Amino acid sequence: MIIGKLDTEARVVLVAEIGNNHEGSFSVAKEMITAAGDSGVDAVKFQTFRTEDYVSGADTERFDRLKSFELTIDEFAELSVHARELGLAYLSTPFDLRSVEGLIPHVDAFKVASGDNDFVPLLRSVCATGKPLVVSTGLTDLELCKRIAELVHREWGSRGHQGELALLHCVSAYPALPEFANVRAITSLQSIPECEIGYSDHTLGITACLGAVALGARLIEKHFTLDKDYSSFRDHQISADPTEMRKLAGAIREMEEVMGDGEKSVAPCEREAALSIRRSIAAARDLPEGYRIESDDLTWLRPRNGLLPGQEELLIGNSTTRAVERGEPFTEEMVQSW
Repeated sequence: MIIGKLDTEARVVLVAEIGNNHEGSFSVAKEMITAAGDSGVDAVKFQTFRTEDYVSGADTERFDRLKSFELTIDEFAELSVHARELGLAYLSTPFDLRSVEGLIPHVDAFKVASGDNDFVPLLRSVCATGKPLVVSTGLTDLELCKRIAELVHREWGSRGHQGELALLHCVSAYPALPEFANVRAITSLQSIPECEIGYSDHTLGITACLGAVALGARLIEKHFTLDKDYSSFRDHQISADPTEMRKLAGAIREMEEVMGDGEKSVAPCEREAALSIRRSIAAARDLPEGYRIESDDLTWLRPRNGLLPGQEELLIGNSTTRAVERGEPFTEEMVQSW
């Protein structure tokens, strides 16, 4: 999957989900992009909405808080420029159709949150942009995930567009306890054709993310904050701070390196050691010339400089052509048939 200049085939893409942790401050949002870049991530993601098109005004406390968190499209445009100046891809999750339209010139990809993965008008709206699409799959089972993928590809197909889709395994709990993370669900999502598979993490720590990478996730999204105690807003506590995000980024790169290409073959670093740690068939005791060899006369010793284990039939029942010392490896020239 290509997101901006990133290719998930080339490396696992780590996205810092800034979300609303800026709490409506443009300067803090910009600072967070810089801190995320310094932490080693590949991309940053925000959440974009017009509160009146997102939550009911009857939910006064929630409405007022989200209204105070709003940034304008012009501010998101400036943040996208800042992200790209730092070499980062820029994504956002729109929560209303007008925000989709406003974000089109500024994002490298759209993200649809778990709570909206059945919000068909929003899915159709982001598909119409032709941008790469990332969908979190919290609150779903495998059948619904398949239907989401089918809808997206059908929408793109109706426009003659071959888009790029990623489905992220996600558990919509804040935080998600380890016993509910079910990271292995990634292997079930891999059965869905024509989409990249990743993981959106709501657990504490980095263990679940590394497990996801080991299982084949190619896009990892982790909530990000400048300080876990920044405010009472819940998302800060479940987010990685710069130190933790830097640790995660380094661990993912190390995980990629040790995962290799998946082909089972003799590693170049093994070849030099092979002869010293493989065994040969050797004499278990001193044997005279002309001695008829029996199975009890054989042992198997390092290094490999004689007949191989499995070639015992070349020795048993045949006689020695010369005296053989205890521990000496056998070669074919040392025996003759009766």
